[in-house]
Amino acid sequence: MKQLLAFLILIISISIMAQTKQMDVNVPAWAKKAVWYQIFPERFSNGDIFNDPTLESIKGSWPHDYKSPFEIHSWTSDWYRLEPYEKKNGKDIWFNIQRRRYGGDLQGIIDKLDYLKDLGITAIYLNPIFEAPSLHKYDASTYHHVDPHFGPDIDADKLIMAKEDPGDSNTWDWTEADKLFIKLIKEVHKRNMKIIIDGVFNHMGINSWAFQDVLKNQKNSKYKDWFTIISWDDAEKGTKFDYEGWFGVKELPELREDKNGIVEGPKDYIFDITNRWMDPDGDGDPADGIDGWRLDVAFCVQHQFWKDWRKHVKSINPDAYITAEIVDPPKDVKPYLQGDEFDAVMNYNYLFAVSDYFSDDKTAVSTSKFDKLLKDLRNAFPEEITYVQMNLNNSHDTERLLTNIVNRDKYKIRDWGHTFDLRKGSNKNYDTRKPNDYEIAVNKLITIFQFTYVGAPYVYYGEECGMWGANDPDCRKPMVWPDFKYEEEKYLPNQTLKPSADKVEFNKDLFEHYKKMISIRNDNEVLQTGKFKTLKTDDADNVYAYSRFNDKDEIIVILNNSNEEQKVNLKTNHKEYYKDLLSGQIVKTEKGTINVSIPHKWGMILKKDYYK
Repeated sequence: MKQLLAFLILIISISIMAQTKQMDVNVPAWAKKAVWYQIFPERFSNGDIFNDPTLESIKGSWPHDYKSPFEIHSWTSDWYRLEPYEKKNGKDIWFNIQRRRYGGDLQGIIDKLDYLKDLGITAIYLNPIFEAPSLHKYDASTYHHVDPHFGPDIDADKLIMAKEDPGDSNTWDWTEADKLFIKLIKEVHKRNMKIIIDGVFNHMGINSWAFQDVLKNQKNSKYKDWFTIISWDDAEKGTKFDYEGWFGVKELPELREDKNGIVEGPKDYIFDITNRWMDPDGDGDPADGIDGWRLDVAFCVQHQFWKDWRKHVKSINPDAYITAEIVDPPKDVKPYLQGDEFDAVMNYNYLFAVSDYFSDDKTAVSTSKFDKLLKDLRNAFPEEITYVQMNLNNSHDTERLLTNIVNRDKYKIRDWGHTFDLRKGSNKNYDTRKPNDYEIAVNKLITIFQFTYVGAPYVYYGEECGMWGANDPDCRKPMVWPDFKYEEEKYLPNQTLKPSADKVEFNKDLFEHYKKMISIRNDNEVLQTGKFKTLKTDDADNVYAYSRFNDKDEIIVILNNSNEEQKVNLKTNHKEYYKDLLSGQIVKTEKGTINVSIPHKWGMILKKDYYK
């Protein structure tokens, strides 16, 4: 009896261990060393004026005005000023901003790759590039073709697409826009950079070929099970066609799901286009394809679909990187980051902690609280995943970093759902002015932290040159380039003049700071893969210090988040020299102590044994 009891206890123990054992986690090694740069294609660079959008090409997108005058908007114009062609429709700035097209395209991105290489960027994330009528292209008409207005030959592309059966991958051909994207991938790889694209698999747009077939053929459509249909056109029953849109948005019909996620038809289509973009020539070598995916509103799709899709992605390229948009607390993000779905997420919880500590002032959290927020976030996920998280300070779905600092203490970005609309330019209490020198200093301090902390630093286009703007749509202004002359921003959203105009120009000083920080990150593996240890949390003086270390190297980072110069003393076992990688200053330890003075809103990056 005792033996039987012991055997049962052993079986139960093994079962419990099997359930609680953390799954093996494998992430791409390159992603630990990545410095990300997010590009919003329509607003980055217009490399080909002959493919610019037309009034016809925006049909199907909000605000559904296809009769008012339409022009390609001047890249360098005052953002809030209504142009003469816009005034003719009698609508306000928010209506007209959604109709604006500036003409950014793939050739523009190719033309600027050397700019990114010079900055030190090693990985690019592109917002959606597939055919869609909107400026943001989260309303895809198709997943298997790049938007013709991003490519070099619109008419030829339309002819090719018209000959296909989009539901049969065997009939798919390569358009000129598709080929230009493959060229972009090649040019990115030639510069030893990686590239990932947006996968918007929760929904499509009302222009999508599958939805249009359902709209036309109703119950007789072979794609009727792709979407969640509420009611059909039925004269006898007196019903009209209706369907589920993403969060009620009818421009975005949701792909149907069951308990296992996206159902068979659209799931097969998604798997087919995954093959197409990850291994374009189909030879089994993914070298000519994208290096991974960013997944839009991933929290809206059942877990099982992501588990199945991950296996598919990794079967094509085991080194592919999968990241997702999930703006939830760590406990809700955790199920996605156990090694069988995503490698990482856009680390919005990192952004919230950084904003709480650096961006805010009177309502900022203490240094010790900030340290705890970081520790809790690191401990929430397997260690390998922490090193490949995308540590962002802004994106196309937030106000820009500098504008968040301008509006410090106002509307907490951490309270995402409650403050999302309050952080827009349509809120007259939200300040959309140009940042001043103090706010730029805070930005610089944030980047010192960002590029020395655990995880992959992430730069939103134009962040590096001082672009500002409120939440969507103001965070999506055309890129500010150093060789362009921009109009001053004189107008407020209500079309009245500002008290004083804001000069729009490329901030070379901030650019050089980003370039230096990226170089420091790229040149020091210990900052990419090293361990993290807190050394000092001084709540009184607002000083934070930590170490990044491995078996060979150590870098100590000291941040002065106060508005005054601070004298800092740190104990160390190292008895020789450190070099501040920011200023070049040599620091000699004195009786096992580092003694330094750090200006307000600044820091030091001390590398051990650098001085010879």
